[in-house]
Amino acid sequence: MGRILLVVRLALRDLRQRRTEAALLMIAILAATTTLTLGLVLREAASDPYESTRAATNGPDVVAHVARPTDLALLEELATASGVTAHSGPYPVIAGRLQAAGRTSDVQVEGRDATIAAVDQPEVTQGSWVSGGQVVLEAAFADALDVNVGDPVTLGGKSFTVAGVAVTAAMPPHPAASCIVTTGCVNGAIPQGRNLPARLLHNPGLVWLTQAEVRSLALTQGPMSYVTNLKLADPGDTQAFVAANSGALIMQTWQDILAEATDLAKDSQILLLIGAWLLGLLAIASLSVLVGGRMADQTRRVGLLKAVGGTPGLVAAVLLAEYLLVALIAAAAGLVIGALTAPLLTESSAGLVGSAGTPSLTWSTIGLVTAVALGVAVVATAVPAVRGARSSTVSALANAARPPRRTGWLIAVSTRLPVPLLLTLRLTARQPRRVVLGVVSIGVTVSGIYVLLALNTFLGDQPGTGAYSEAQVIVLRHVLGVWMGVLLALAAVNAIVITWATVLDNRHSSALTRALGATPGEMSTALAVAQVLPAFAGAVLGLPGGFALFAAINAITGGDGDRAVLPSLWQLLTLVVGTVFAVAVLTTVPACIGGRRPVTETLQAEPA
Repeated sequence: MGRILLVVRLALRDLRQRRTEAALLMIAILAATTTLTLGLVLREAASDPYESTRAATNGPDVVAHVARPTDLALLEELATASGVTAHSGPYPVIAGRLQAAGRTSDVQVEGRDATIAAVDQPEVTQGSWVSGGQVVLEAAFADALDVNVGDPVTLGGKSFTVAGVAVTAAMPPHPAASCIVTTGCVNGAIPQGRNLPARLLHNPGLVWLTQAEVRSLALTQGPMSYVTNLKLADPGDTQAFVAANSGALIMQTWQDILAEATDLAKDSQILLLIGAWLLGLLAIASLSVLVGGRMADQTRRVGLLKAVGGTPGLVAAVLLAEYLLVALIAAAAGLVIGALTAPLLTESSAGLVGSAGTPSLTWSTIGLVTAVALGVAVVATAVPAVRGARSSTVSALANAARPPRRTGWLIAVSTRLPVPLLLTLRLTARQPRRVVLGVVSIGVTVSGIYVLLALNTFLGDQPGTGAYSEAQVIVLRHVLGVWMGVLLALAAVNAIVITWATVLDNRHSSALTRALGATPGEMSTALAVAQVLPAFAGAVLGLPGGFALFAAINAITGGDGDRAVLPSLWQLLTLVVGTVFAVAVLTTVPACIGGRRPVTETLQAEPA
C-alpha cells in the first residue's frame, strides 16, 4: 500500500505542476469517450418513444395482412389461433393519392371504426378520431405535408376535412411505413433514369377513414387488402408464432416495426461509433506526442527518482499513473456528458409519442468506455514511459542535449537550402516517429471531414425524396455537427501539442543553433514549417482514406454508394489548402515562443 500511495502522490503532484498538459490530456480522452458513449446509448434511448407509443395505443405484437379479399378467411382463422389473446380487424385497406396544400402524395387508406379498438387504437395527438366525411392522418405524414387539423384534402376524387392527427405502433412512422396494400410500395429515392411501375406507391403515407368510406372509394381506386392486429400471450414469442402461422399471410412483428421506427437512431449510432474510433486514433496520437514531450521535459526528474532509489518499474509506474488517473476522470466525465447529450440527438419524430429522456447507463457501456479510455492511455504512454524509466541515471541527471542523427545525404541536401528550410529538414529528421504521428493525425482528420462533406451533400438531397424526412435530416445533421466539432477541436489540440513537444524536445539543439548565428525568426519559421510539411502529406493521404471510410460506412448502413455525391474537386483542393493553412496558424504561436526562448537559460541544466 505504501508503494501504491507513493506512486499516486507523485503522479498527483506532477499533474498539479503541469495543469496545461493535464487539461490537454483530458480533452483528448474526453472527446473519444463522450462520442463513444453517445454511440452506445443512442440505440437504447431512441427506443423509448416507440415503447411509449406502443403503450399508449395498446400496440399489436403481430400485424398480419392479406393481399386478396379471397384470403380474408385466413385472417379470421388467425384471430383464434393458439397464443392470441386479443385482436382488432380485419380492416380494409386501399391504395390512393392524396392532394393537400398543393402537393400530391401516395397513401395507404385504412378503414377503421369510430369506436375504440381492442388492439392498436391510434393515439390522437391533435383533433379527433375518424367520422363521416373526415380523415385522420398519421402524424409524421401530416408533418411532412405541413397539414393541420381542419385543412381540406382530396382523396380519390372526393373532398375530406382533416379531423385529426394520430400516431400508431402498428406501422413505422412516415417515410418508413410498411406496405399493406395490394399494389405494392417502394421507399427511398428513385434512381435517376428509372420510372416506377404503374400503381406502385412511392413513400406512401398512412391515413384513416371509416370502413364505409374506404369500401366506397374501393369501387374506383382498385382492389382492397385487409389487415389484422394481434396481441399474444407472450410478446417475446412473435417469431415462433409467425413461423407456425405463415403461408399466404404476410406478417410483421413488433420487433420488426421497432427496428424500422428507430432506423434513424441506428444510422446516428453508426456515425457516432465510427467517429469515436477516429477520435480514439487522434487521442492516441495526441497522448503519444504529449508523453514524448513530457519525457523531454522531465528527464532530470526521472534521474532524481532513480538516484534516490527508485527502480525502473517504480519510475515507469509513476509516469504511467498520471495518464491513467486522467483517463479515469475523462471516462467518467464522458459517460455523464454522453448520457445527458443523447436525448438531444434522439428527439422522437412526429410519428411517435414521448421523448427519449435520459438513458440509464448499463454496466456494459460503462465498462467498455472505461476500458477504451484506459487502453488509449496505456497504448500511448507505455513505450515512452518504459523507455524513460530505463534511461541512464547519469545521462538523465545531466539532461544533456540529444546527439543529432547524422545522415550524409541529408546534410548534403540541407546545406544548399535557405536557413529556415535547412533547420526544418533537420528538425524533421530528428523526430521521424513524431512526423509519422503528425501525418496520421492530419490524415485521420481529413478522412473524417471528407466523409462529413459527402454525408452532408447526401442529406441535402433527402427531404421529400429520400429515406429521411426533413426533421430526421435535422437530427442527422446535429450528429454530423457533433462529430465535426469534436474532430476539429481534437485535431487543433494535436497540432498545438505536436508543435510544443517539438519545441521542448529540441530546446537544447535550437539554443545551440541560435548561439551559432540563427535568428529567432528563422528558428520560429523552422519550427512552424516542420509541422506544415507533415500536415500537407497527411491532408493528401487523407483524401483516399476518406473515400475508403465513406465506402465502409455505406456498406455498413446498406446505402447506395452509386447515388452518393462525393466531394467535388474544388472542395477537395479547398480541404487540403485549408488544412495546411489551419495548421500553419495553430503552430505559429508555440513556434514563436519556442524560437525566442533565451539561449543562456535553455543551455543551463534544468533545476530539480
